[in-house]
Amino acid sequence: MNYNKKTVKDIDVKGKKVLCRCDFNVPQDKATGAITDDKRIRAALPTLNYLLEQGAAVIACSHLGKPKGEWKEKLTLAPVAARLSELLGKEVIFAKDMIGEDAKAKAAALQPGQIMLLENLRFDIGEEKNHGDFAKALADMAEVYVSDAFGTVHRAHASTAGVAAYLPAVSGFLIGKELDIMGKALDDPKRPFVAVLGGAKVSDKINVINNLLEKADTIIIGGGMAYTFKMAQGHTIGKSLLEADKIDYAKDMMKKAEEKGVQFLLPSDNLCAAEFSADAKPVSVGDDIPEDLMGMDIGPKTIEAFSAAVKGAGTVVWNGPMGVFEFDAFAGGTRAMAKALAESGAITIVGGGDSAAAVEQLGFAEKMTHISTGGGASLEFLEGKELPGVACLLDR
Repeated sequence: MNYNKKTVKDIDVKGKKVLCRCDFNVPQDKATGAITDDKRIRAALPTLNYLLEQGAAVIACSHLGKPKGEWKEKLTLAPVAARLSELLGKEVIFAKDMIGEDAKAKAAALQPGQIMLLENLRFDIGEEKNHGDFAKALADMAEVYVSDAFGTVHRAHASTAGVAAYLPAVSGFLIGKELDIMGKALDDPKRPFVAVLGGAKVSDKINVINNLLEKADTIIIGGGMAYTFKMAQGHTIGKSLLEADKIDYAKDMMKKAEEKGVQFLLPSDNLCAAEFSADAKPVSVGDDIPEDLMGMDIGPKTIEAFSAAVKGAGTVVWNGPMGVFEFDAFAGGTRAMAKALAESGAITIVGGGDSAAAVEQLGFAEKMTHISTGGGASLEFLEGKELPGVACLLDR
């Protein structure tokens, strides 16, 4: 896939109406609807401010939650418009619909340097189904399309891919950074290139491991998915997570790594518990786990080995925690990995989702080169898949 795409800096937006797809899918308080974390709104500010400073009239749009084509008042983007207005220090005109009379009239009246926000795109079934008429109606309000919602580029929706059939399409700064850093890490990494993969399931990472075996010098496997590999090696794993139907796959991957000269590191000791609970007493166990225990985190020897592999790296990509990091007693492996990345001096890229949450939560976010803003999107990026919301953008 070509990651070398045009950005907002490659086109002239002065005096033009720009449809900008943002990711305003923010967490809200269930009772009051108040926004509990505005990080995603803040992440859109560099692109929005640039467009406004360049004299564009900006029509921002986003989804929120999963209304599945139904109008749900609790999923209105009105609170986002209010917060965005505070952050930008200017009025954000709010449209009461997406492609209806209100949106069209407000878009038509919009002047350079002004910004409006459309109502939740997913209130219309045409958004997720990528209906041509919905995409065209969105595009008809603007002259240029800017894609800046990396968390949605793996979806072929009307606002992420469909509109590009009708408008010149470029990326905003958020997606531009993702493509620059992650694209370079996969196409031309500073070596040694180390991939750290964790999380619960092998099945979630099959294509990632396949793709990275072609590119990485070392692959480190932790988290629940490691136990399927340990079983494939002939070890006992007790009550640990196991995907029995993936044992042959695990054997194939280890064999492939050996043939390609890729170092493939698995845990050599574990922190276990008798039950899956935050109050469970941690038990330190070696390579083989007794039948009454389950693996919950990597052990001290493994932490040492994994940290040493990261220490000499040129590029590290990390996706997925090393253990049940949401339980404090079993967060040590993930914490140690975050610390190892932070101190490595390497180009460090943290995939979205749980790993990003862990790095933020553990206080190492500032020390990383890049934390991806998309969970599913960054995973598909690492798989080498074509992302519809990137493929539709103009090549440089």
